[in-house]
Amino acid sequence: MTELGTTPSQTVGPFLSIVLPWPDGSDLVADGTPGALMIGGRVVDGAGEPIPDALIEIWQADPNGRFAHAGDPRGAVSYGGFRGFGRCPTDTDGHYWFRTLKPGRVDAEQAPHINVTVLARGLLKHLVTRIYFPDESDANATDPTLRELDEADRALLTAVPEGAVLRFDVRLQGEAETPFFAV
Repeated sequence: MTELGTTPSQTVGPFLSIVLPWPDGSDLVADGTPGALMIGGRVVDGAGEPIPDALIEIWQADPNGRFAHAGDPRGAVSYGGFRGFGRCPTDTDGHYWFRTLKPGRVDAEQAPHINVTVLARGLLKHLVTRIYFPDESDANATDPTLRELDEADRALLTAVPEGAVLRFDVRLQGEAETPFFAV
């Protein structure tokens, strides 16, 4: 009988920044675009330690609520150069950032938001969440996704103004864990 070796353990990464580069990176619009804003934060584990090799992807509508996708029935985006998709690996301290435009409402019910996907070592499946805007309290109050969450979780999905940046930290587990959605 032939003796078989040990099966290698399953792991994801830290290869994300090597095998999943995105040519436009974290710029959904060019530097100097009128109305551009910066969104950034950190990805941390349950103990609050930075995740230095995570990958954050965002996909969002333009300021008129249209997606940069041929399948959007409302037509093409109206902001030249707006890509609607960005990908940013975290740095050694777990930081990421995006330059983008504030999205509009995609329908009468949903508040302006940014869709977020998180990939990191140790995760066998990506995580999905959203970023909401602090200056949209009326829209946030009627958003069906936010209405399903308690007040603490709604707060965790709302970016926080920090100087010229909107800060949105992602905590993968533990106290103040970012709410993630089953998709």
